[in-house]
Formats: sequence, structure tokens, C-alpha cells
Amino acid sequence: MHQRTAQGLSITIGNNDARITKIGKVLRKYKLDELPQLWNVLLGEMSFVGPRPEVPRYVEMYNAEQLEVLSVKPGITDYASIKYRNENELLAKAEYPEQFYIDEVMPAKLRLNMFYVKNQSFLLDIKLIVKTLVFIFVKS
Repeated sequence: MHQRTAQGLSITIGNNDARITKIGKVLRKYKLDELPQLWNVLLGEMSFVGPRPEVPRYVEMYNAEQLEVLSVKPGITDYASIKYRNENELLAKAEYPEQFYIDEVMPAKLRLNMFYVKNQSFLLDIKLIVKTLVFIFVKS
């Protein structure tokens, strides 16, 4: 599967993905595009911290153990969203971005999410919220 363009993909590739407007780039850089998800938190559909939701076609690739990440509410932030905050830039460097995502990025994110599921606590949530804020406001 040779796909260098983002057309039809469920992932964002690079900073120049044609699907992202100029305003969208600013919103994404400072994670302001996540603010509407606060509504989902208020409705009880999501939490502040928990594995980020994945698109269904990638969830279909999970093995039985990886499906455990679906046992907790998805969150606005988690270890994977912090570590892969520049995921689109990483994918832009790959010859086959979607295959790289499936073979390398997704399994790594799932390992981080599984760690969270097995070790979740109020203190861990606070730690992840603080880390997220540091990366948004200090390291952006």
C-alpha cells in the first residue's frame, strides 16, 4: 500500500496536510481542537485522562489483550498523546505513513495505553494532566 498523500486516510500526515486549514494548524498546535471534547467529559462519555479513542478500522486490528484499552473511558489526554504529540510530523517522514502507523506507532501507543489501564489512579491522572499542560504551554 503506497500512500504518500493523506487522501482517504484516517491519520494526519505532516504539517502541510491539505485537509487542515491555517486556523486548524494553530488549533492543533496548542491542542485547542480538543476543547469540544470537554462536552463529552461533561456528558460522562469521556474522562480527562484515558486512552485516546481510535478510529474503528484500527480498533479492528487489536488483539484480545489490546482490546482491554476499551475497558476504560477514553480520555482527552494520555501517555500516548503526550509522547506522540507530533505524530503527524513523524508520519510525514515515513515512506508509507499508514503502514508505519499500523506497524510502529499504533503498537507503541497501545503499550502505553495498556500501562495506563493496568496502573490507573487519581495520582497518575494528575501527573498526566500536568505533563499535558507543560507540553502545551511550555514546550509548544
